[in-house]
Amino acid sequence: MKKTPVGDARSLELMVNAIVDYAIFMLDTKGLVRTWNKGAERLKLYAADEIVGKPFSTFYTPEDREKGLPNRALATAAETGRFASEGWRVRKDGSRFWALVVLDAIHDEEGRLVGFAKVTRDITERQQAHNDLLESERRYRRLVEAVVDYAIFQLDPSGNVATWNPGAERIKGYRPEEIIGRHFSTFYTPEDLERAVPKAALAEATEKGRFEAEGWRMRKDGTRFWASVVIDRITDESGAIIGFAKVTRDLTERKQAQDELQRVQEQLVASQKLEAVGQLSGGIAHDFNNLLMIVLGNLENAERSSRNIGGPNLHRALTNAKRGAQRAAALTSRLLAFSRRQALDPKPVNLNGFLSGLQDFLQRTLGERIEVQTVGAAGLWQIEADVNHLESTIVNLAINARDAMPDGGKLTIEGANVSVDDDYSRINPELAAGQYVVISVSDTGSGMTTEVLNRAFEPFFTTKEPGQGTGLGLSQVYGFVKQSGGHVKIYSEVGEGTSIKMYFPRYAGNAQPAPDDPDELISEGVSQETILVVEDDADLRTYVSDVLRDLNYRVLSAASAQAALTILLQDDQHVDLLLTDVVMPGINGRELGRRAQQIRPHLRTLYMTGYSRNAVVHQGRLDEGVDLLEKPVTQARLALKVRELLDRT
Repeated sequence: MKKTPVGDARSLELMVNAIVDYAIFMLDTKGLVRTWNKGAERLKLYAADEIVGKPFSTFYTPEDREKGLPNRALATAAETGRFASEGWRVRKDGSRFWALVVLDAIHDEEGRLVGFAKVTRDITERQQAHNDLLESERRYRRLVEAVVDYAIFQLDPSGNVATWNPGAERIKGYRPEEIIGRHFSTFYTPEDLERAVPKAALAEATEKGRFEAEGWRMRKDGTRFWASVVIDRITDESGAIIGFAKVTRDLTERKQAQDELQRVQEQLVASQKLEAVGQLSGGIAHDFNNLLMIVLGNLENAERSSRNIGGPNLHRALTNAKRGAQRAAALTSRLLAFSRRQALDPKPVNLNGFLSGLQDFLQRTLGERIEVQTVGAAGLWQIEADVNHLESTIVNLAINARDAMPDGGKLTIEGANVSVDDDYSRINPELAAGQYVVISVSDTGSGMTTEVLNRAFEPFFTTKEPGQGTGLGLSQVYGFVKQSGGHVKIYSEVGEGTSIKMYFPRYAGNAQPAPDDPDELISEGVSQETILVVEDDADLRTYVSDVLRDLNYRVLSAASAQAALTILLQDDQHVDLLLTDVVMPGINGRELGRRAQQIRPHLRTLYMTGYSRNAVVHQGRLDEGVDLLEKPVTQARLALKVRELLDRT
């Protein structure tokens, strides 16, 4: 190594002393300070005459001196030529600073170690910033790991999971080792995967900086939860995307509460809609009934006047007009039922006995392809209702159920006690808290779509073919139950059948249930011999009944085979003779006679028909040898035939 010229040495000394941001000084081979620049004086606060000749270990902390760090630094520099490190150093006043230290070995021309060049820089601010950053990261990590209600994790630029907090493990069910490295699309439903929702989410976060959404997500066990999701873009100093921050929250309970609130609101809107339609239809029906009364009254006057001066065509026209007006009156009666303005005669009802009496009647009415089962309950409470309307309501529902089971099925009518608490009442605001008896009419039919279910109680709404129904059946049910102080609800799914539940308030009075009065039952006369007249034509039924009463018979009358079977099923109703028309809607006279014989084997039956005997026998409507009257029937012939059958042993 060449000697440095004196002038160059002086220039080097001046340059080193001019540096004030670095402590630059020399040590001998034992580590004693030999030179001291202005930077060293400024940094370590020692004047040259205070430190030259003292060991450089003076600048080390007591802890580092105990560990022997100064000696190891010298040994390393002597062996390798350099030692570099960072650590705390001590100033003259005892204060500490974080130092960047470089120790270089100095050799003479022969390569002998003659000392060390030491450079020290104060990087306390940089270290403090670094420590602050580390502490911030630690605090953030502790914060993230302490959060268990949110899944907080990072994704790499491709969407693979990079970090995983305890909240994510709790919500999604994966442990860190099970999910880190896998794509975040693992949490999406199959439907969302088909629509490429994860890819679209990352694309939006990449483009706009953030993606926010709510939707169903999948847990490890396959269950679903409703999630609020936020994905934020993470970039470096140059703006390049280095990943994404993802926060997920389980909002399933809120979603369920919102859905329940929406359902209740929809129920309320539907109820208000039906109430408004009911008020409108009730007003129309009332006014229309007034008009019909005028029409029918004038038709009856015209009919009486035409008996002497009019021909058969006029008489037929008046009869048809009267029949049409009567059908219109029946229609307005159904509207009044829906609007809850029909006249009811509520009485205490023993539902166990009532349901038991319906079993055979409904089975015969619906036919063999429908299995009918009525189920009561021990201790079933009484209700207060109009028995005739209740029976009509259940028959109406049963016929609807039959139509929904064209290939056969099962109809179950069941009564049960139910106590409605405040919580259930809040969910179903139309049903006040209290005790109810629920009559459920359930079938195994085709069920209803959501659209049909939402409109089922609307007047004139029907899914049947034109001419097959008025669309007032279920609206009548709705009106009757509401007018009885109850509530009705439909549960149905396509292909799974339908269940209609009618809630009637529990009867709390002391009155005892009265015997059921069959629909359209008329009982008069003093004779012990009773004749049941079954005729769907109201005028003819009235005429025949009046003739038989004049002959001193006790008469029961029914407008249909169904009503007649109801009478025959009652043990307390004595019947000696069944007088029935052959051709009737629904169950015809022949089928009525057959079922009547099953119920009461000793009952005599007399048929009436407007056709000839040969015609009804040939068409299979009657069997040979039956007792038959051909219409028109004179009073004398009717009296003779009735007496003949009653006297027959």
